Amino acid sequence: MNYEDKLQNVSVLGAAGKMGSGILLLTAIEMADLQLKPENKTKNFALNAIDVSPAALTGLYGYLKTQVRKIAEKKMVQLRTMYKDDKNLIENGEIIDQYIDDVLKIVHTSTSIESTYNSGLIFEAIIENPELKVKLIKQILANNNNDPWFFTNTSSVPINELDSEANINGKILGFHFYNPPAVQKLVEIIATKNTNKDLIEFAEMYAKKLRKTLVPSNDKAGFIGNGHFMRDILFGIKQAESLSEKMTFTESIYAVNKISQDFMVRPMGIFQLMDYVGLDVCQKIMIVMKPRLNEDDLHSELIDKLISLDVKGGQNSDGSQKAGILLYEKGRPVGIYDPNKKNYVKIDTFNKKIDETLGALPSSYKPWKSVVGNKGKEEILSTYFNELKSLDTLGSKLTKDYVINSKNIGLKLVADEVTDKEDHVNTVMLMGFFHAYGPINNYFN
Repeated sequence: MNYEDKLQNVSVLGAAGKMGSGILLLTAIEMADLQLKPENKTKNFALNAIDVSPAALTGLYGYLKTQVRKIAEKKMVQLRTMYKDDKNLIENGEIIDQYIDDVLKIVHTSTSIESTYNSGLIFEAIIENPELKVKLIKQILANNNNDPWFFTNTSSVPINELDSEANINGKILGFHFYNPPAVQKLVEIIATKNTNKDLIEFAEMYAKKLRKTLVPSNDKAGFIGNGHFMRDILFGIKQAESLSEKMTFTESIYAVNKISQDFMVRPMGIFQLMDYVGLDVCQKIMIVMKPRLNEDDLHSELIDKLISLDVKGGQNSDGSQKAGILLYEKGRPVGIYDPNKKNYVKIDTFNKKIDETLGALPSSYKPWKSVVGNKGKEEILSTYFNELKSLDTLGSKLTKDYVINSKNIGLKLVADEVTDKEDHVNTVMLMGFFHAYGPINNYFN
């Protein structure tokens, strides 16, 4: 296996999507850095950005240019070394502009899958549709004579299934970036007993070059991240449905979102996180997981209903949040969708009443931002949860139930052999979801 040879011609399927564009950016940087080595001056590096949307591809260069500039500004010392023999480049701005040009020259956009036929490495970052993934892989294999390797960014489809259905003979592995790929340090890597050993070695080297932390997951639908996240969603919906017997639907959604954010010291409430990922994406993941794990409760009628009303969430092309179960203004939730009224109810019309119903946060409470990077995090969280346990409030009870359920989900992932270690579950939720603490903890027993 030659690392540089495999990266001479690469393709990204779904390159204009929020995951594909990040994968494209990281790979373009790595390929450009290889191209700029003195010994590689005679080599041609090509990165094919392939997507079904011409409009999305049109905006891709603007995204890449902006992001490459940010990256370049942070690596000026390295760039000065890379361009030291070019006497025409003196000022930092000149070097940065040249680097941006060199990176962008590598990228070739296309709506045609034929662009993959000369690639030795193919990143697949399309929607969670196993049949479509297999169809595209088969088409590429039938026309590509370069013995290509496949990295699939799937967050739910078993790798062994894609391998056997597409007859790839072990030349595929799961390389699940977390969103956004350019920022997130975590990658779940999923290999099977059949996975080519050179491919695994290459994946580890590529991850190291990108300064990513690899966490291995066993080849079970949903893997570690979505194995926890989907069940976390379903518990939140269950809590809201239970609360709806005593308050309105929108009030119950607000209550659980507050519990799963403020009371649990998380960066987002569970319903805001659903919107961030996209309700339609969550639905597709559950559709993949449910039959493969033989778990009938991996399904949400609420999500189905909201999607039927065209309430989906997700992000706009500029990265801003689309309205989903929550309505946003300047990135902050200001309303909650009522599926019966088919419109949004303003949060400020009822939040004070629900805050009083939940009860006050403990006096030792600190928001997620103040906790997550704090060196004294463990002591802060221990003090906080001990105080929370002593309170006899609805908020305390709901939080205790949620934290315990989150822990049980993590323990189930280990028991079901989705992962071999409890630490892997905690690492995925800490790094991939930016939680302040892992789900397998002793805050509530």
